Amino acid sequence: MKRIVILGGGESGAGAAVLAKQKGFDVFVSDLSEIKPQYKDMLNGYGIDWEEKQHSEEKILNADEIIKSPGIPDKAPIIKKLHELGTPVVSEIEFAGRYTTAKMICITGSNGKTTTTMLIYHILKQAGFNAGLAGNVGNSLALQVATEKYDYYVVELSSFQLDGMTEFKADIAILLNITPDHLDRYEYNFQNYVDSKFRITQNQTGDDAFIFWENDPVIKAELAKRNIQSTLYPFSTERSEKTKAFLENNELIIKTLKTVLTMPATELSLQGLHNTYNSMAAGLAASIIEVKKETIRESLKDFQGVEHRLEYVATVRDVRYINDSKATNVNSCWYALQSMKTPTVLILGGTDKGNDYSEIEDLVNEKVTTLIFMGLNNSPLHQFFGNKNKVIIDVQSMEDAVNEAYKAAHPGDTVLLSPCCASFDLFKNYEDRGRQFKSCVRNL
Repeated sequence: MKRIVILGGGESGAGAAVLAKQKGFDVFVSDLSEIKPQYKDMLNGYGIDWEEKQHSEEKILNADEIIKSPGIPDKAPIIKKLHELGTPVVSEIEFAGRYTTAKMICITGSNGKTTTTMLIYHILKQAGFNAGLAGNVGNSLALQVATEKYDYYVVELSSFQLDGMTEFKADIAILLNITPDHLDRYEYNFQNYVDSKFRITQNQTGDDAFIFWENDPVIKAELAKRNIQSTLYPFSTERSEKTKAFLENNELIIKTLKTVLTMPATELSLQGLHNTYNSMAAGLAASIIEVKKETIRESLKDFQGVEHRLEYVATVRDVRYINDSKATNVNSCWYALQSMKTPTVLILGGTDKGNDYSEIEDLVNEKVTTLIFMGLNNSPLHQFFGNKNKVIIDVQSMEDAVNEAYKAAHPGDTVLLSPCCASFDLFKNYEDRGRQFKSCVRNL
């Protein structure tokens, strides 16, 4: 009997374990951290052997195949040993893809992927499609393959998930943009990260679709080097002869092989240039699988954004508070600042992944009155912004950050939490950071 060992007992790991057990494999789950109670219950319910707070090598190194949580880096000692043994290491998505014939709509990009994923899922649900939501959002793909019978999956893929995928194929692949992120996991070599993102197109044929932002300089340069087999669906604000979604006279126009859809750009529920791109990508994907035009229009009009992504929290004494805690890299913060229409108090900081803040320098100069640095080590922020003639305040907690922002903001200003950094120094994750922000704002 083939032995499958799953490293990481979270959402993806527990789901992969259930599917592996269902397919008759000898299954073992190992997690260096504590496994959450709901996942322990799931594993116990299926009679799956597991351990936590340790990796027992004698139970792991005898595996025929390893399914690895996306959070575990390749340089982890146990992974290095497995690579030396030549043991195949795959991601949960790769494993799940073997056991379903459902159509896969897969979304990646440095920014905007959660919003675009949720938007496509919203359109499919409104259209009455039998669809599941998986990957970085929703439930584990493997668990759904084991327990549901969906015809379509909308899957948000991070570069870490793509790294563990070789045979998996997206029927519709969406690449929104590529900017430096997670370089600590890619030997600080941007090309390694780019290669990782382009894995979304692997194994595609002429029957498949590749949707991408036509003006992204990195994607543009990469397409010139690669021989992509799938049908190309570029989107952009200005149209070239190949553009399939674009703006013209303030109308959003989507053209596929079988349809032309138009709607006023002002009717899109998600405003801001980056959100127009997300709507274009989602509209193209829905058009390709022949969702009715009216349903696409209605869904693009009534979609309610994503928590922690430019999320309006409250207005206190004529100051708006916006939660963009999901901005864990500099480019996300650039999008947020670009959409600000008023003087802004910016809260940023956290675990710095080797950030280059020059990308937001002009926007900070133009729009930001006060910078609040929230982290255990704010020295990289001070080094970059220290001489920019801005008011700078250091804090060590969300409560202090919100209180200082309240004092610094003037009527008509916006307070923006858009940290540019991961959250692990002071918070459990970016959701915890965003919820604390909202709670502190509501207590003002």
